[in-house]
Formats: sequence, structure tokens, C-alpha cells
Amino acid sequence: MLVWTYSLFSMATHSTASRADALAAVAHGFPLLGDISASGLLEGIGFELGHAGILDEFQPYGSHLAKAIPPETILHIVSGNTPHAALQSLMRGLLLGSRNLVKLPSEGLPEVDAFLAALPNELAALVETSASLPETWLREAGAVIVFGSDETIAHFRSRVPAGIPFQAHGHRVSLGMVFDDPGLDSVEDAARDVSLYDQQGCLSPHDIYVRENGDGFARTYAARLAEGLERFNRHTPRRPLGMGGNAAIADLRASYAFRSASDVRTQIWQSEGSTDWTVIYEEDPWFATSPLNRVVFVKPLPADFSCLEPARPWLGAIGIWPATVENATRVASLGASRICALGRMQYPPATWHAEGLPNLGTLVRWVDFEPAA
Repeated sequence: MLVWTYSLFSMATHSTASRADALAAVAHGFPLLGDISASGLLEGIGFELGHAGILDEFQPYGSHLAKAIPPETILHIVSGNTPHAALQSLMRGLLLGSRNLVKLPSEGLPEVDAFLAALPNELAALVETSASLPETWLREAGAVIVFGSDETIAHFRSRVPAGIPFQAHGHRVSLGMVFDDPGLDSVEDAARDVSLYDQQGCLSPHDIYVRENGDGFARTYAARLAEGLERFNRHTPRRPLGMGGNAAIADLRASYAFRSASDVRTQIWQSEGSTDWTVIYEEDPWFATSPLNRVVFVKPLPADFSCLEPARPWLGAIGIWPATVENATRVASLGASRICALGRMQYPPATWHAEGLPNLGTLVRWVDFEPAA
């Protein structure tokens, strides 16, 4: 097996730059990956590891030289609700030049299949997929990356030997904040962020906080967001739900419809004849967790962010409007690992620090060389 692994590694595109070129060319056919270029991939390596060529040869590093050694084999446990995350994880493994074992969800992941079909043969040969988990894969893995529930992550963490790099991408919630938008220009963008992937991913907003200015603007925003969700649903319908998913939405709707009948601080908009989308306006600022599947809360933006305390340990992303450095600085300490413009929440760049940690730096090991003076 060792002979096969090393010979296969040597057959792969021969340098980090050539792998970056090939991956960027393939990524252009997958809009869900966002704007990816070879130079951007190399720049990301430079940011994380200090030099774009440090995977290929020793590079100056402080007072000596250093080389980053990637894992021989990376095991990716991916989930079906976030195909873009699965592709980004696989791309990082290929960029490192590692062999990649991809445990797919039981129903498969068509996006991964299409991505593999588009790869050049040298890179495709570095990937193996399976809807089950062969016992040998955990033994062979030099690093493990897991996407899933907290229970899934705990299960695999307990099975990975100490000393093996382990990246966990677990449960997260996200939100939006509209600081100033008198023309309601962000509505379509917010509707897209809520609708894509039916809120199944950690970057999907559950709540959108809107600055009031004392004129009921947040309620107006909620009404317009409902129209935006309806428009989005016409060209991109929500996936069908089972009885449990529909019942959860129906129960929530009934509860808020009852409240809104006697409480002017609450209002609800919903798709007719279906559970396709729901907007709930609520003046209570405390973060509300959505049952997912295009159910979103709109709330007035409070003077301080104490209302977010229950969600802070699990914050994934904050979409802001307008997306200025000033507004990003306002929310940078809330715990989210990503701040972006509304409308871009579902398109993280390849260099995004998922979970607030390096993507590549936690996978490689280092060799330092001190040449003779």
C-alpha cells in the first residue's frame, strides 16, 4: 500500500501551483463554490502557511527554513445538506496533494460526483468515495474532517487516535443585520440567503435584525422579505418535506397566528396552500431558532447585542447591510467566524476560516531545516 500511495502521489500534478490551476479551472463550473482562482488558492496557502511554495520545497521561515508536509491521506465525512462545504473540503485536500477518502451521505451527493468527473485524471485518482465507511479508512487517515451534528462529531472524535489532526464542523446558526437600507435594496439578497439550501447549512440566517429608526421599518422589511421569498420560491421551489418537517412549520405558524391576533408586536406572512416559506415579525429581540426550511424571523435591531447571548457559542456567520468595515467592526466580537454582505452568506470564499480556525494550517506538520552557516 505504501508503494502504491507514494507512486500515486508522484503522479499527481507535480506542484502546488499546477494543482491550483487545475482546481480553479474545474471550480468555474460550480457556481456554489463562489469566485475561485488559482492565484486566490495560492494566496490562501501563503496566508496560512507563510509561502505559496512551502508544500513543495523548503522556504525561508524566520531565522531558518521550513517545509509543510501534508497528510498522506485525509478522510472527509461530509453531509448532504451542504454540498458546497463538501466540495471546499475536498478541494483543500487536493490542493495539499493528499489522497482523499470521502464518506458520502447514504443518499449520495451528486455535486461531488460531478466535481470528480470534471477533474483531470491525475487529481481524480487521488479521490475515493463511498456511501458506507470502510473500517480501513479510519486506520489509514492521517487527518479527519467531519461535517455533521454534534453527536456525529463526538462519535468520530472518539474513534480517531490521539495525534491525528481532527477538524470538526458541527452545528452553527447564522443571522443577518440591516443597519441602513431605506430603499429596501437588500431584500432580494436576504431572501436568497434564507432560501438557498433551505436553511440546512450553518451559514443560513435564522433571524434578520433591522434598524427601526422609530418608524416601524422592521415590520415593513418583513413584509417585503415575504414578497422576496415568494419570488425566489417561484423559480427555485423548496424541496419537499416529510410529515415531521411540515408539522413543525404548521405548529409554529399556528402559535404565531394566535399571538398576532391579540399582540400587535407580532405578525406573520406565509406561503398560501403550502409550508414553502414563512416570515415572522417579532419585536422580542431574543434570538429565535428557526425550524429551517425557509422560516425566518425579522426583529428590530436592538441598541446592544445582549439578546444574542444564547446563540453566541454557535454563531456561524453574520450577513450585514451595508457591508462596510465600520459595520463589520460592530459585530466582529460576537463570536461569528464570518461576516459578509447579505446575499453572500451562502458563498464563502475558499480562504474562509471555518469555525474561526485555519483550514490548512491545522492539517499539515512542519519540518524545519537549519542549514550550515
